[in-house]
Amino acid sequence: MGKPVISVIVPVYNAEKYLLRSAGSIQKQTLQNIEILLVDDGSADGSLSLAQKIAGSDARVKVLHKENGGASTARNAGVQAASAELVGFVDSDDYIEADMYESLLAAYTVQREKTGSGSFLVQAGREEEDEGGRPLPAALPLPEHSRLVDPEHFMESLLLYTGDSSFCTKLVPRKLLLAHPFPEGVMGEDFLLHMQMLPDTGGVLLIPKAGYHVVHRAGSATRRADASCFSRSCMDIVDHADYVESRIVPGYPALRTAARRFGLYERLDYLLHVPIADMRADNVFYRNVLGYLRSHFADTWRNPFLTAKDRLYLTLLTAAPAFTRKVHKAIRHPV
Repeated sequence: MGKPVISVIVPVYNAEKYLLRSAGSIQKQTLQNIEILLVDDGSADGSLSLAQKIAGSDARVKVLHKENGGASTARNAGVQAASAELVGFVDSDDYIEADMYESLLAAYTVQREKTGSGSFLVQAGREEEDEGGRPLPAALPLPEHSRLVDPEHFMESLLLYTGDSSFCTKLVPRKLLLAHPFPEGVMGEDFLLHMQMLPDTGGVLLIPKAGYHVVHRAGSATRRADASCFSRSCMDIVDHADYVESRIVPGYPALRTAARRFGLYERLDYLLHVPIADMRADNVFYRNVLGYLRSHFADTWRNPFLTAKDRLYLTLLTAAPAFTRKVHKAIRHPV
């Protein structure tokens, strides 16, 4: 079939239960001239042998094996091994519509011919469901027609949670991923990579096609079973907010208000989830969160992107964080 036009990378870690459906949905693409890279990230179950079995029946499938290092390391290994100029990503517990990559490639080709540049991303819509296949509320509405969103406005949409920060819904030029590899050792890496990469692109082309199915599986590394559980992502995303304010806003001053809202909101999320026992003066991260909120307290009431509820919680948590959390816990979980 010649050189593949798209390399699809699937990080695999203890995904034996889900891999057949996920990989199968890629194998069944109407666009057949693709390469499928199953990157086993040191799985402890039968994922590796299953991936090798899949590869044995389909010459388009290649299996990479590495020591466990996290999804970003697996994705980066896949990018290095990819042979196509365009790259897509599918999580091993999700699946895609049969014509997703054909639709993305067609939109990319038209836009590249129109502008003479291929340095942009293309994004399909997504649908959410639980483990039983029951549909969940849509995270984002589909656009009515294809439209190119410039880097500044797409970054603003991510800061305001009106855009899709996942790379799984996108088709990305490999050269951009080589120049900007996935950040390793952190959570919220897709958001951070968008912020690092977008200034070097022509933006993101949105298409009116829902092609990606996100399966919300309890216990997944990125999908918490209980919103009350404290995740390291609550800390990492605060660091990402600081990155935006210090590194992105100087080049895009119009993002200042949205970035400040993001910084305040993510600290609110941290304070609502950090264990009360960790709300101590000797907890440096906690102390820095409070320092930020107190030094930007006026923004809590001036920022137009914060809701009245956000402002109230931020005010209470800034003034009396531990006490507010105890009251909040008592209201939500009365004895």
